[in-house]
Amino acid sequence: MMIVYTTKRLWIHRSQSARKDWENLLEASNLSTQEQTDYTVGIYKGDDLVATGSYAGNVIKCVAVHSDYQSENFLTDIVVHLMDQLRSNGSNHYFVYTCPKNSVYFKSLGFNKIVETSNVTFMEFGHPNFEDYLSMLSNHKKEGNNGAVVMNANPITNGHLHLIEETAKQSDYVYVFVLSEDRSEFNDEERMMLVKRATADMSNVIVLPTNDYMVSSATFPSYFLRDRAQESVARIQATVDATLFKERVAPVLNIKHRLVGKEPYSRVTEIYNESMSEAFQDDLELEIIPRLEVEGEVISATKVRQALSGGHPESIKNLVPSTTYDYIQNKK
Repeated sequence: MMIVYTTKRLWIHRSQSARKDWENLLEASNLSTQEQTDYTVGIYKGDDLVATGSYAGNVIKCVAVHSDYQSENFLTDIVVHLMDQLRSNGSNHYFVYTCPKNSVYFKSLGFNKIVETSNVTFMEFGHPNFEDYLSMLSNHKKEGNNGAVVMNANPITNGHLHLIEETAKQSDYVYVFVLSEDRSEFNDEERMMLVKRATADMSNVIVLPTNDYMVSSATFPSYFLRDRAQESVARIQATVDATLFKERVAPVLNIKHRLVGKEPYSRVTEIYNESMSEAFQDDLELEIIPRLEVEGEVISATKVRQALSGGHPESIKNLVPSTTYDYIQNKK
């Protein structure tokens, strides 16, 4: 008797039975069931789910094949289906997290490895790719003992500026990476512009975008979930992000140290700081400095946004650089 396999979309956010099948297969494959997904597909043998895969944004994830069907070509079938679906939605550049032992399958499909940890291989397909990003960075290379700061700056505050200034004191040049991810109240162009304005009189500061390769939906999606993120997943992603920075980005720009602010509020950001400390070890210095305070309270972009949404823009004057305050006042 010929065995019939059926490929179909799984509506795991609508169907309890589909979600249960999906969770059982992921758990059997030692994968998290807490990942955010936009689209999920499955291969069934009769009523049994034997393979599945998902994507969120342009990141392929949650790819699993039942242990009894590892000899079949289901992993390739699932990934090709997801790639076709992404292409039909206009995406020609996408990423995948996979366990190191499976990276050979993705390489055969045209994926290239960006970085690998003990748990995860992070790979991409399409253009512009990571090599293009590194080539752009190399155009800004400066000799010396250089430092780095990575920030969302939504918007830039005096706390962010303090972090940049402290790094500048210790560095020949400071690379300030502003998140390119457009998931903030201030869009990516505004945030980049405001950081450049705030640091315009600092001759050793160079402001650059992160693209998809630092604290993004590709490298660290849990960062944007904050309190809703599962800590174990956040730690794996944070380690990938930190390892990528240490092994691939820092050497291109002669970055020897990175400064971050101590995190009193967000557990996910605290996990990120911890993961950087573990990943960097003796190869790259990480310094965690106290956050700047005003009237006994830590300055944060969250407080600035709350004041703005509450209709009290005048209250942020001591919290943000004058260039940011002027921009917000003129924007009203």
